[in-house]
Amino acid sequence: MGLFDGLMGNASELNLADVNKEFAHVLAKTESIEKAYKLIRDLFIFTNKRLILVDKQGLSGKKMELHSIPYKSITHFSIETAGTFDLDAEMKIWISGTHTPIEKKFNKSLNIYELQSVLAEYVLK
Repeated sequence: MGLFDGLMGNASELNLADVNKEFAHVLAKTESIEKAYKLIRDLFIFTNKRLILVDKQGLSGKKMELHSIPYKSITHFSIETAGTFDLDAEMKIWISGTHTPIEKKFNKSLNIYELQSVLAEYVLK
């Protein structure tokens, strides 16, 4: 991810091998990482069972807060594609019991339809 994308609040896709190495200890035995994205220092990881939001804190980023959201808790979601002058795509996810969605922005190079497909596959089971 480029510095400009990070400053603009956009996320980009990560290498799954690197993410598996760093987060293998938080996965269940039957769980596997499908997609992972980085937004400056924070990550959001889509597994075959849940969405994991990683909030890296402090100067070194070694302190982390992990939010685990089972797909069954997601009530609905939306995507907004990037346009000619709008350089980012956006995803919103609503969790049961909350009114405000989780919002994430992605750089234009990300295939937002692929991300939506991964989310739909698990939420719609």
